[in-house]
Amino acid sequence: MGKTKLGMADVDITPLAPVNTIGFGRPDELSRGVLHNLSAQISVWQFDEYTCCLVTIDHIGFLRKHADNLRTELAHILSTDSESVMLCFAHTHSAPNESLEAEYFRFVCSQIKEGVKTALGNLEPVKAAWGNAFAEIGINRRSECNETDNRVGVLKVVEEVTGKLKLLLLRVTAHANVLKADNYLISPDYFGTTRDLLAKKFNCPVMLTQGASGNVAPKYFKASYIPPDANDETRFIRSETALEDMANEILTSVKKVIDEIAPAEINHLEMYSKRIDLYADVPTYEKALTVATEARENAGIDGTAWLAEVKCLLEKGVTSQTETIELQYFAVANGCICGVANEIMCEFALRASKAIKNNFFYLGGYTNGCTGYFPTEEEYDKGGYEVFWSMLFYYIYHGRVFPLNRNSASELIKTAVENAPVYLHGR
Repeated sequence: MGKTKLGMADVDITPLAPVNTIGFGRPDELSRGVLHNLSAQISVWQFDEYTCCLVTIDHIGFLRKHADNLRTELAHILSTDSESVMLCFAHTHSAPNESLEAEYFRFVCSQIKEGVKTALGNLEPVKAAWGNAFAEIGINRRSECNETDNRVGVLKVVEEVTGKLKLLLLRVTAHANVLKADNYLISPDYFGTTRDLLAKKFNCPVMLTQGASGNVAPKYFKASYIPPDANDETRFIRSETALEDMANEILTSVKKVIDEIAPAEINHLEMYSKRIDLYADVPTYEKALTVATEARENAGIDGTAWLAEVKCLLEKGVTSQTETIELQYFAVANGCICGVANEIMCEFALRASKAIKNNFFYLGGYTNGCTGYFPTEEEYDKGGYEVFWSMLFYYIYHGRVFPLNRNSASELIKTAVENAPVYLHGR
């Protein structure tokens, strides 16, 4: 039997000049400096003739077509197919808008492509295993719901011969918007602070992937005001050291379990995709007016352009829009990350893990792009920002004007579970 090999690289993707950012819906989104550098981490995995690649990127999430183009280019370098390349976005709200900043997007792609070449050049045999730490870093921002996914998935990878730590790959669940709308400085948010802290503690590279955090806000936040997603002082903690507070909670949780995780020879390594078509109704104009009025009154959102788009679609006879969702799986050792581009809510991950009966199955969002909030049926019925109002300014990025239909959540979870690696079921 051959050996599983891993190659690593880390590249800087910090913009060199002021750029338009994305994440807060502000009238002025131009950055005003750099708080922390942005980076992309590349891991290339190889077993015999099979190669796959996981890239983590400090960004809110590319347009899906941009992500797919980059995956195709990386696949060419790796002599593999694009379904063997996974892009995981931190979902920081303090990074450039690549859809408006074409030069920046070209720069990022160039940096990552060079990183992949570097990673290919330092492959070495490794062993690995998953473990779970637990950290209360996120709060369900829909106040009537207490669901959170507190798992901090830890993939511990060591050099085969020496047993020295080669990589810690973490999966966490909390929005990367500790920094709020009054921050105009470029930053990877708590993802960067956490990577730096853990890399220093464990003396190895650290990669973070985002979980199902569509309705999970960070417990700590730093702002000069009280934002809508942290307006309950009994649950959220305002702190000048909020980024460090998040990182320290994660470090504390990982330290408790790291020595118990016993890396072994990797008997399973694969990356593949499944696709499902889901649908979103185009609302009647009367319904659209109601949604726009609620958004303006409750969140100060101007829905003028969105209303015009709804009207245009209705005049063309368009009453439904389709989204083809790619579910991509990265199965390695005794666990699996499964990702979609949507901002799925934490219940998606919890229900999928329960259905498959495996706590090392991690369904998450922000994978190969970012295409908007995806609520559970229960949350769909409640409406609000995550269901309707965010569509009024982000619809131009998502290719549809309304949330996916109510039954879509159960369909996605079912598809995720049914297509997971067989060896993970019931363990």
